[in-house]
Amino acid sequence: MGKRKQQKGEKVTSHFEHLNPHAAGIDVGSRSHFVAVPEDADEKPVREFSCFTGDLYRLAKWLHACGVKTVAMESTGVYWIPVFEILEHEGFEVRLVHAHHVKNVPGRKTDVSDCQWLQRLHSYGLLEGAFRPPEQVCILRSYIRQRMTLARYAASHIQHMQKALSQMNLLLHNVVSDITGMTGMRIIKAILAGEREPLALAGLRDPRCKNSAATIARSLEGHYKSEHLFSLKQAVELYEFYQAKIADCDHQIEEQLALFDDRSAGGEIPPSRRGKSESNGPGFNVREDLYRMTGVDLTRIEGIDSYTALKVVSEVGTDMNRWRSSKQFASWMGLCPGNKVSGGKNLSGKTKRVANRAAIALRLAAYGLHKSKSALGAYYRRQRARLGAPKAITATAHKLARLIYSMLKHGTQYVDAGQDYYEKCYRTRVVENLQKRATELGFTLVKATFPSPKMCAT
Repeated sequence: MGKRKQQKGEKVTSHFEHLNPHAAGIDVGSRSHFVAVPEDADEKPVREFSCFTGDLYRLAKWLHACGVKTVAMESTGVYWIPVFEILEHEGFEVRLVHAHHVKNVPGRKTDVSDCQWLQRLHSYGLLEGAFRPPEQVCILRSYIRQRMTLARYAASHIQHMQKALSQMNLLLHNVVSDITGMTGMRIIKAILAGEREPLALAGLRDPRCKNSAATIARSLEGHYKSEHLFSLKQAVELYEFYQAKIADCDHQIEEQLALFDDRSAGGEIPPSRRGKSESNGPGFNVREDLYRMTGVDLTRIEGIDSYTALKVVSEVGTDMNRWRSSKQFASWMGLCPGNKVSGGKNLSGKTKRVANRAAIALRLAAYGLHKSKSALGAYYRRQRARLGAPKAITATAHKLARLIYSMLKHGTQYVDAGQDYYEKCYRTRVVENLQKRATELGFTLVKATFPSPKMCAT
């Protein structure tokens, strides 16, 4: 029996071919990394290296001595980033793989067995590397993510400002749409400077403000207390501090965008369809820089502003050849229905959960289409009536992703057909389906004619 089992095992393993014979596997940790190379490459094929920079270069030197050409590692927190960058700089082909896709056999979970398992799977060519854009795009992505973090911190201090005002019963948020706008900040800084007269504070309103000075004055009759004024002062200072840091990020983003190649072929950017500026976007003309680096105007798509387009481009880059089709691109974003099927039965159609910032930006853009008069707006409203808001947002974001993929890959310009054209096409499609169904059932579909309203009145 033992001999037969051994022969059977040899027969099974003979079917596997080493597609990457010079492969290594790294189990990434916070304090040390365990590295496995082929057993015939070194007398000690598994070694542990510390996370210090000098040890990482010693790791690269050892891999070169072992003849390793390609390395696979798990995406563990942010600890993989220094290892990835140093090994890539040293000339290795590094693949970052999802930890869920390389799960080991239950009951065999150690750092040594994990790195050996990674090395074995990678040598057989069973691991696919995660998407990582070029270095130039990675730098832009880091600046954009830092700006988003700073904006989130600044937003929390806006809440602190509003809380301090509410505690003094200064209902500024009831008469001003944005307390950090021109009117709101003038009034708040006058309050911190010692002004208490409601009419004098209301006189600081911007002429474009919808509410009158009398209405604003009524909302500024408050009960001032020193502790609340102190909280308001600190919140304003912290908000302005983060705004200054966001401006520094905008400067770095503008410089990084200038380093991208010009793909516009000297063409002029089409006129903007937006009349007003974007309040939360960078303080420079992002639309022109995006058109120069992509060759298309992504803001022509309804719901996509320049800052949203910048977020998407910073996450996916400009080279769409990394995905075979727009369907695969949308699936990578997690915007496609699931296909969990067993025994011929569809168990679940939920979209997979992915932490994709580009998908989040497209979902927010899709949500903003609920009042749009475009074809995309009509599509969102129809899907919302049929499926509900969450699924309609995902479906519309899926359509936006496919439009962006087509524009970036083929250089086509987007032209909105309008909601009337969409409704007409939808009605034609419904009528054709009804005629087909009636023919299958042996009926004839006849268009009904109704009398005009004047004939009914007589």
